[in-house]
Amino acid sequence: MPLSEHEQRLLEQLEKQLHEDRRFASNMKAPASAGRLSTRNIALGVLLVIVGLAGLIFGISQHIIIVGVIGFAVMFGGVLLALTKSANGKLGRPAGGSPKSAAKNNSQFMSSLEERWNQRKRDQSDS
Repeated sequence: MPLSEHEQRLLEQLEKQLHEDRRFASNMKAPASAGRLSTRNIALGVLLVIVGLAGLIFGISQHIIIVGVIGFAVMFGGVLLALTKSANGKLGRPAGGSPKSAAKNNSQFMSSLEERWNQRKRDQSDS
């Protein structure tokens, strides 16, 4: 089904605005789960792997199976922690820290986007 003239003009305007707003376009291209490996997580993970390896070796050498199993579990947790990607280096939380502040920041972000959208619509209707 072809687009009407009005819909085609709207689509062209949206494309033009998207090309003008490079920061918004680059944010939309990036996957939501994108993040970097945190140096803090890597350091703690490596430390846990070393402690877990020591526990594993001690448990095996002393024939104490439970210590070896716990050492292996600690090693596994250390690897998982070291490979955890995080936004802002805080295990997925924004710089504010708490989940409540994350929700507040998200609502402020959405309000800002909505206000920008309304402003663009007002500017277009005025011209």
